[in-house]
Amino acid sequence: MNISYKWLKNYIDLDINPEETAKILNTIGLEVEGMSLTEEIPGGLAGVVVGEVLECVKHPDADKLSVTKVNVGSEDPLQIVCGAPNVAAGQKVLVATVGTSLTFSNGEEIKIKRSKIRGVESMGMICAEDELGIGTSHEGIMVLDQSAVPGTAAGEFLNLSNDTLFEIGLTPNRVDAASHIGVARDLSAYLRLNGKGGKLLMPDISSFDSLGRNNDKKAVEIEVEALDGAPRYSGLTFSDIKVAPSPEWLQKALKSIGLRPINNIVDITNFILFETGQPLHAFDRDKIEGDKVVVRYAKSGERFTTLDGVERELSPEDVMICNVNRPMCIGGVFGGLDSGITDNTTSVFLESAYFNPVSIRKTSKRHGLKTDASFRYERGADPENVPYALRRAAILLSEIAGAKVVGEVKEVYPKPFERPRITLDFKRIETFIGKEIGSKAITDILDYMDFETVSKCESGVEVIAPLYRVDVTRECDVVEEILRIYGYNNIELPSSVHASINTTPKPDPERVRNVAADLLVSNGFFEIMNNSLTKSDYYAKLKTYPESNLVRILNPLSSDLNCMRQTLLLSGLEVIAYNVNRQQSDLKLFELGNVYSISGESDPSVADSYKEQAKMSIFVTGPGSLSWKGGTGCSSYFLLKGYLELLLGRFGVELSDLSYSAAPADIFAEGLVYRTNGEKELAVMGTVNPHLLRQFGIKQPVYAAELSWSVLFNLVKRQKVMYKELPKFPEVKRDLALLVDEKVSFAELRNLALKTEKKLLKQVTLFDVYRGDKIPQGKKQYAMSFILQNLEKTMKDEDVEFTMNKLLNAFISQFGASLR
Repeated sequence: MNISYKWLKNYIDLDINPEETAKILNTIGLEVEGMSLTEEIPGGLAGVVVGEVLECVKHPDADKLSVTKVNVGSEDPLQIVCGAPNVAAGQKVLVATVGTSLTFSNGEEIKIKRSKIRGVESMGMICAEDELGIGTSHEGIMVLDQSAVPGTAAGEFLNLSNDTLFEIGLTPNRVDAASHIGVARDLSAYLRLNGKGGKLLMPDISSFDSLGRNNDKKAVEIEVEALDGAPRYSGLTFSDIKVAPSPEWLQKALKSIGLRPINNIVDITNFILFETGQPLHAFDRDKIEGDKVVVRYAKSGERFTTLDGVERELSPEDVMICNVNRPMCIGGVFGGLDSGITDNTTSVFLESAYFNPVSIRKTSKRHGLKTDASFRYERGADPENVPYALRRAAILLSEIAGAKVVGEVKEVYPKPFERPRITLDFKRIETFIGKEIGSKAITDILDYMDFETVSKCESGVEVIAPLYRVDVTRECDVVEEILRIYGYNNIELPSSVHASINTTPKPDPERVRNVAADLLVSNGFFEIMNNSLTKSDYYAKLKTYPESNLVRILNPLSSDLNCMRQTLLLSGLEVIAYNVNRQQSDLKLFELGNVYSISGESDPSVADSYKEQAKMSIFVTGPGSLSWKGGTGCSSYFLLKGYLELLLGRFGVELSDLSYSAAPADIFAEGLVYRTNGEKELAVMGTVNPHLLRQFGIKQPVYAAELSWSVLFNLVKRQKVMYKELPKFPEVKRDLALLVDEKVSFAELRNLALKTEKKLLKQVTLFDVYRGDKIPQGKKQYAMSFILQNLEKTMKDEDVEFTMNKLLNAFISQFGASLR
């Protein structure tokens, strides 16, 4: 929201500079995100001075040039070659001296240099209007009044004014400050409380009743069918309109906040919007068929062409401003192509209304239309401001466009809004604030902020809140207003702080997460953070995370952010795709975050049907770094598996206590699911399915894992640090190369091995999978490693062979495996 310092001073007795004003605005909760100096003419015509032409003779080598001597207030006059046909001795002119930068009216920029023109030295330039950027004329140089004093700066002579623009970051609940009067109102309350003046100067509208009237015509009638969408709708008809460029003061005001002047009618509606915060809309009366404005909801399938030339299909929830035959405007959002003001307009119907904020917000998002009007309406405009803004605009239309009022103000307002009544207790307010500020300061602030006092006693006061403060409905809301104007900086820090001692759970969940993150970072991983919102299209073909389980957003910002994520894996693939597309292909990433789902059989209105779970994802991909000092290895299934099991081992999880099954095929081409004894899923890892990678445009293999924090944390809670003697007897390692069916997984083989030999077998790992030459169709080779250890004695060869044969026989009988 842009606020002009000069414009602001029209509504408040302000005797402080812009810097001090910005400090106060920050103090009262209107955060100034930026301040910039705006100049009426870029550069302020620095280096341009008033000059007097002392002599003017023809150039010896050019018929259309003149050589002049110009007094610019310095000791010696300047010799300047001029090409203007109207230059003459005795004139007072504006001279751009050497080194001056000028911006022409057409945007061209030049810098004045000392030069020779046809052999004659020139020490500056006598300027025309367009060369100074103050007009468009280039017929000749600008000739000033004879009272002009040579040497006077052009900015001073032309009375150019500078302005300061405040860029205020409004929070969604502060739409009341989305105007110059709104900001002035808060500023006035602060200054008056602190005895620094700051009287609020509201524009007078008492002259409305005496405006010129046209009694020969009838006013446009109003009919409101959509009362829920337009609780208050007013309009006024004008005749004898003369559409023309706006006066200079109005154009300067709009330009100061970055708006482009269009014509006097449109400019007045924009001026009122940024002055009062109330949107207005002007219709060409001659285009209102039936001389009647009908406010209704759109018909199903109805189409409408907006001011930007786009034909849009309307929703039955859209409030439309129509004539008796067709729509003219999307109410509170955007005008129509065929009902606006043109140069030929002579009669106008001016709308001032209050629209339902929810309806406007939905319509604005549905059609992708963000306008200054919808910004205010969807946050809650002030219904009591409707008549004031309409009368204020009528006065300006009369003064600037020669408008005459036709008939009376037409209004439909069947159910006036009630202001909230709030009872306040002085002691409780001071308890909230943390300081005794006194009942007088409290009541003064309430008075300055337009709170109406209903009753008052020693202990408290009952007030009625203004409707423009849409978020003030309770005592705590009023306390916030009081504290904001009193000043947070005026609340001293206490000498001592009292706090209750909270016990930290053991183990501390946050510490466990930090330990995991530190472990991965120390191994070369980077942490990523993604939005919990994602697109539902990702889940269209997934069985593991079906669309029916998505938590959908009722009012999404876009189709790319229309649901909550069910898994961290897809967000991570987005990050990998983004980096790979920017030539960063060697990646080791992890993320800590929450995932969300809803049971497809549960009622979405029941809170228990929604689930939020903490997860951790890990990704490795890329060829590894290649360096003469020794590069890192290529990413692989086993590299990821090593990192995952390193992480589990850090928290004391015994891999032998877990069970394993195949990872879901729609997510992973091959992989494992780690489960606890209670069959709860602890983690899933593997090679991401190439079909899924193609969906993200990733052409290199990606290895990913996702770990459930709740399951891991329960394991960590049960873990106790125990010490045992190191084994005295050595381990024995044996390998087997087994030919098995494609459908047989490593997890099944491992589980069978651990079940067959419970005492001596300590670990089973898979170190190679081979399909290809000399391997029959439908078969694959698993190369597996087995570690045996007897804690009581050294194992003999015959013991090892007996155990390995027992394992091999189990594989043959159970899975039809054969030894290669």
